[in-house]
Amino acid sequence: MMATLTISKSGEKASSEGGDSTEATTKPKRSFYAARDLYKYRHQYPQNFKDIRYQNDLSNLRFYKNKIPFKPDGVYIEEVLNKWKGDYEKLEHNHTYIQWLFPLREQGLNFYAKELTTYEIEEFKKTKEAIKRFLLAYKMMLEFFGIKLVDKTGNVARAVNWQERFQHLNESQHNYLRITRILKSLGELGYESFKSPLVKFILHEALVENTIPNIKQSALEYFVYTIRDRRERRKLLRFAQKHYTPSENFIWGPPRKEQSEGGGKAQKMPAPPTSGHISQTSMHKKSKDSKNSSSAVHLNGKTAEEKKAAPGRPGEERDRPSAEPSGEATKPRNTEDSNGENSNSEPEKTVTSPTEQKESTASSEKEEDGDSHSKDCEDPGAAGAPDDGQSQ
Repeated sequence: MMATLTISKSGEKASSEGGDSTEATTKPKRSFYAARDLYKYRHQYPQNFKDIRYQNDLSNLRFYKNKIPFKPDGVYIEEVLNKWKGDYEKLEHNHTYIQWLFPLREQGLNFYAKELTTYEIEEFKKTKEAIKRFLLAYKMMLEFFGIKLVDKTGNVARAVNWQERFQHLNESQHNYLRITRILKSLGELGYESFKSPLVKFILHEALVENTIPNIKQSALEYFVYTIRDRRERRKLLRFAQKHYTPSENFIWGPPRKEQSEGGGKAQKMPAPPTSGHISQTSMHKKSKDSKNSSSAVHLNGKTAEEKKAAPGRPGEERDRPSAEPSGEATKPRNTEDSNGENSNSEPEKTVTSPTEQKESTASSEKEEDGDSHSKDCEDPGAAGAPDDGQSQ
């Protein structure tokens, strides 16, 4: 379903990603704007992206080094991590900190927050102090959602207060925008591997446990597609497809194997044996004609004996008694008759058939491999529109 946007008094887009529970029975629709936004993110903003700030600005890094406060609130990172942790009311209703805690290479609603630059990203990754605080900020937000980080590889689980927080998360859909931003920022600052465990956990809770059902649209439309590794995306989409109900409404990821493989191969596979049989029948007729002509004219018989002594003829003597309409029998007979004046067109049929088979197989593999429903392998276009990264 297309995302709807509402602007709150604080200036935040309140529910551009989430699906209303009243629309749970409606078949969802893909969002062009989500596909466009996440394509640009996954491919490092390939079009019209410029580092517009001087390299020595580094506002995000200086904030994480506790040298400057975030604007416009004037609060330092240490105060956020120590005094805001567990203050769910403040974390819920303040809408200016999230852009500073999880910076991106795109502008959010807080115009005091600066976009990351490629140079700043590299410097951030080298600064242990900044990385340590970044992970603490990630843990703080996970706990706000009712989730806890359990190890250094990014695995997550339910927090102690998960029931209360999941209920809140299910009803406060503007937090889905925050999760998208957090996932993007993890990828920018060196924690791409943390994204899959979090998305898998959310999909499990939404589709299997049904604890946060309202988040499933955002999870499939946004969260999954923040992951840059296509194989990881496919694993998550297959997991979601397995548990999605009703199954016929699942519109993300590659098509079902029965549809992509079953039809095409079943139609094209019988074609080569048929052409081989026709070719072999014509070969038998030509071989009989050549035998009749050789028995009538002794000179042609001598020529045939000379040809038998030439290389490649043992295969002819071995295959000639065979009358089975198989591909193996067809190939030697095409070689045998390739010296005739009127047989040049026959081998072409048998040669092109395997090529057609390979092309059809490659085509079906591409269909299975590509996320055709999700526009995953192509640039969704250049039309401009608000996206989730700009909503926070």
